[in-house]
Amino acid sequence: MMKSFWKVAAAVLVCILFMISSEAAETDAFTGQVIQQGATGDDVIELQARLQYIGFYNGKIDGVFGWGTYWALRNFQYEYGLPIDGLAGKTTKDKLVKASKFDKQYVNDQINKGNKFTYYGGTDQNKQSTGKSDANKGSSGAKPSAVNAPSGYSQNDIQLMANAVYGEARGEPYEGQVAVAAVILNRIDSPSFPNTAAGVIFEPGAFTAVADGQIWLTPNERAKEAVMDAINGWDPSSSALYYFNPDTATSKWIWTRPQIKKIGKHIFCN
Repeated sequence: MMKSFWKVAAAVLVCILFMISSEAAETDAFTGQVIQQGATGDDVIELQARLQYIGFYNGKIDGVFGWGTYWALRNFQYEYGLPIDGLAGKTTKDKLVKASKFDKQYVNDQINKGNKFTYYGGTDQNKQSTGKSDANKGSSGAKPSAVNAPSGYSQNDIQLMANAVYGEARGEPYEGQVAVAAVILNRIDSPSFPNTAAGVIFEPGAFTAVADGQIWLTPNERAKEAVMDAINGWDPSSSALYYFNPDTATSKWIWTRPQIKKIGKHIFCN
């Protein structure tokens, strides 16, 4: 009888200790600072690792809060119903801690050894490290700094696309503005269209805003954010190449295109 009692007591004690250690680990996650673009250090490493664990961040885990981290965080906030501001405050960090895991020792060991690695959940860690990264050769030891623009697009490209989004969709919900930006990017990637932002936007008859001159209105920050969200992978249009307003469209041809969805006043199609 006493042996059974002690077995049960030992099992309960193990459970309690496990719960305490789990809670402590969760409490110790991150420091109290609001992590924002331009930040560097351990909090950013954890932020990037957790975002990568659940598939939002695909860049290098380097402790530098650049554009890639910023837009990955915004996408996480959108998907989890949080305020979309690109800031990792308490609410966002708490949600991220519950949604992901962070093996601090593994991540820090990989960074300290200069290994090229990833940290995706559900993948064997032994298969995510490929040894030394060539990027470390010839390093000057200077402190890293956050980049100012996403790779692949110039500031002029981003500005022009923001002009187009503002001219075409400033009265639409934010998701609809991102969708318009995504259509521009989808056309750039399509062999059926020009392969530059300017080529797509100024293709004859492509956009109403170009025809009526609204392309030259000064875009607001919301339009610029929509472009950046699209560049960083958010495509609410579901890969559409066209869109139109059914209340004002005069082209019979556009109605023949396979329709995907409607966002705000625009129908997106292929």
